[in-house]
Amino acid sequence: MTEQGQSMLNRTVRKRHQLSAESIAKDLQISCGLQISITAVRRELHGMGLHKRAAACKPYITKCNAKRQMQ
Repeated sequence: MTEQGQSMLNRTVRKRHQLSAESIAKDLQISCGLQISITAVRRELHGMGLHKRAAACKPYITKCNAKRQMQ
């Protein structure tokens, strides 16, 4: 993928706040005229550090809270 294609992909993801490779590929084909496969979109998203997974909820544990839990 060219540098211009990567910037369009990055702009599309940031604008729409989604990570569905299928919908991003369709959007790039319609709006930008890029013929790009879903696999290439997934590869580029992974290379940019974007993964299709939800962030895990982690409790905020301070030293004080950890000490209370241990008691």
